[in-house]
Amino acid sequence: KQWYQRRVRGKKLTLWRSPLQTMYYFGWQLFDQLCRAYEFLKDNKLVISLASFVLIVIILVLNVPGPQHKYLDGLNRKILWCLWWIGLGILSSVGLGTGLHTFLLYLGPHIATVTMAAWECQSTAFPEPPYPDTVICPAPGSPSMSISLWVIMNKVRLESIMWGIGTAIGELPPYVMARAARLSGEEIEDAEFNDLQRIKDLESEEPGCSAKIKLRMQNLVQKAGFFGILLCASVPNPLFDLAGVTCGYLLIPFSTFFPATLLGKAIFKTHLQMISVIIIFTADNLAALEDWLASIAVIGPLLHDPFQEYMEQQKLTLHGSSPDQIKHSVTLLSIIFNCFIGLMILFFLISIIHGMAQHKYRKHNERYFMLLPEMEDSDLEMSRN
Repeated sequence: KQWYQRRVRGKKLTLWRSPLQTMYYFGWQLFDQLCRAYEFLKDNKLVISLASFVLIVIILVLNVPGPQHKYLDGLNRKILWCLWWIGLGILSSVGLGTGLHTFLLYLGPHIATVTMAAWECQSTAFPEPPYPDTVICPAPGSPSMSISLWVIMNKVRLESIMWGIGTAIGELPPYVMARAARLSGEEIEDAEFNDLQRIKDLESEEPGCSAKIKLRMQNLVQKAGFFGILLCASVPNPLFDLAGVTCGYLLIPFSTFFPATLLGKAIFKTHLQMISVIIIFTADNLAALEDWLASIAVIGPLLHDPFQEYMEQQKLTLHGSSPDQIKHSVTLLSIIFNCFIGLMILFFLISIIHGMAQHKYRKHNERYFMLLPEMEDSDLEMSRN
């Protein structure tokens, strides 16, 4: 059947299956988005003009010499630092492709670096600058501190909360689009949500394990409201996009959805992740990990030696050793981590291309997909007869 073939084909529209067709629909969708952006700018000239004026004033204040720099330079660095982490949080959850896992790529390594430095230096009073760009120990003779979980948390709490605020902001687009579609009577453009709704409608169909989990989360959000959303947002939850779509579809007020999401992601979830990373990278746990690697048969030395070399280089860097004292050899761990970062970013970009191409394909062929429920119901009646 042509409608069935088109539906299946749209789901399989990927670069490795149909590269030319995928890039064609991706380019089409990208052109449509640029046209929409141009129309938005043209329809909101006053807002754009005011925003441009404010931006020009800020640039002039920051660049014109004067006594204001004594007060603004430090504030400017702090604001840019917060915006950096908010932006990374938005990228992690905004729904572009699969989302860029910025906790694994940026926030987690930052917390790990600060944790290792705190235990090695016996202080968190790192010189600024170069902190936070580079972490080095305070000068010899500086007073030491009693390092604890709470002390390290205080050092990285700002970055973690800003990242959490960004992830909460990134959850708004699915909620807003689903709410707008429900109010206008249009179909929600979320295949996962539509599949679950169809499973609900066909009571005779037994949902799989994954579908059962998603349905239970939907029921929790629907019945528990604020506290259900808070619970879903307070733990690492890859299905929270579905919760946002569900809240928008159910017309749950913004005053309920966003505060619960913000509180869960920026406070509870970030502190849970922060504590986990700090505990893993304490000095005792790293020493235990090094001993465990050495005890592994056959491959133990292959893992232990690069790990030990990496840790020694990190310690030399923290104590501000000269470049001559630090080996400039590329360790196996650095190669693996750099490859991991490159693959994550590449997968993120490819997933954006796939998502935009498949979305445009569905929209272009929606006249066929609209017939799907009627045809399936007709087939069901024929099989019963």
